[in-house]
Amino acid sequence: MFVAASTDCFRDFSFEDAIEKLVDLEFTAVELSIDQSGNQIRPTDIRDDLNAAFVQCSSTRRMNVSGYSLVIDAQGDEFLDLFTACCKLAKAAKVVSVTVPSGEHGTPFNEEVEKLKQLVKIGQQHGVRVGVRSQVKHLSEDPDTVSVICGHVKGLGLSLDPSHYVYQNDRPANYEKLLEYVQTVFLRDSTKNDLQVRVGQGVIDFGKLINQLRKIGYNRALVVDIPPKDGVDHLGEIRKMRLLLESLLLG
Repeated sequence: MFVAASTDCFRDFSFEDAIEKLVDLEFTAVELSIDQSGNQIRPTDIRDDLNAAFVQCSSTRRMNVSGYSLVIDAQGDEFLDLFTACCKLAKAAKVVSVTVPSGEHGTPFNEEVEKLKQLVKIGQQHGVRVGVRSQVKHLSEDPDTVSVICGHVKGLGLSLDPSHYVYQNDRPANYEKLLEYVQTVFLRDSTKNDLQVRVGQGVIDFGKLINQLRKIGYNRALVVDIPPKDGVDHLGEIRKMRLLLESLLLG
């Protein structure tokens, strides 16, 4: 396992400035956020000029790229076209992990399964593994639903975000049965009432999680994903999380 950070930590920055901040914070790996509504890399930019996107996404100041996190606003065929373009970029850049959101609440289960089957098939054609991200207000907020979806969609992984199994739950949801599907892990500290709190003030047991991941042979990224919050030392929190995870990995 190794520690990385998401460029989404600096969502309001340009791609270049976000990379510079993460280098200054001494990260050696980065998860690239590719979001149509963001300020950095957009799926439409990748579709319109793959070569330029490849140059940009390779400009990470020697940080290794752990994966791509996609947010594509389009629907239907346009969604699939944009997703395919992102997979082509991943193949060119030798990135093997791509994360997508699951459908929002109200999405018919069969519709979601068929969509994810399409994405997994496209990903496999480009040597990319697709993972669905744990997320409140989405189908993936329920571990039982995720387990059933992953059972139906062969080859689908989970981009585990344990905060979303703590937030708004009277008791943290048990996601241990999902560990076999994990391909990426996104981390911050959280409580039932707050998705993000200062590191050490929440209930996420990072040491236990790392031990669980070791038991299943997980050897990929632990991605720090801490956006800014009013009244909090943003850079200090990101640095604190990096140092905590690195110390746990050495333990």
